[in-house]
Amino acid sequence: MTRTRPSAWPPLLTAIALEVAATLSLRAAEGFTHPFWLIAVVVGYSGSLWLLSVVLDRGMPVGVAYGIWSAIGVVLTAVMGALLFGELLGPVQMVGIGVIVVGVLLVELGSRAGHAKEATP
Repeated sequence: MTRTRPSAWPPLLTAIALEVAATLSLRAAEGFTHPFWLIAVVVGYSGSLWLLSVVLDRGMPVGVAYGIWSAIGVVLTAVMGALLFGELLGPVQMVGIGVIVVGVLLVELGSRAGHAKEATP
């Protein structure tokens, strides 16, 4: 009986959430004048990187995992920065976010196509 690997998606999504929380905590720390936010930064980034290593151990290619992790992190950080801190999200930035989303989809689709080719004899 072959054992299937657990899905890489739950730890990847959690890693993204922790990375975004850590990055937003950097903004909230106001030059590290609030110790609570410093703790959130360290815990968030450490947990995110550990979970990213779990994703890689579960078989997701490093280029795909890192691409999704960083791209979704950028998008969520930009949107949350606008919502939480009133930072500007102009039309050019919105186009950039769209390009990032399309890029992530293309990387994921390319990865799936590559796996399909490897599976066929």
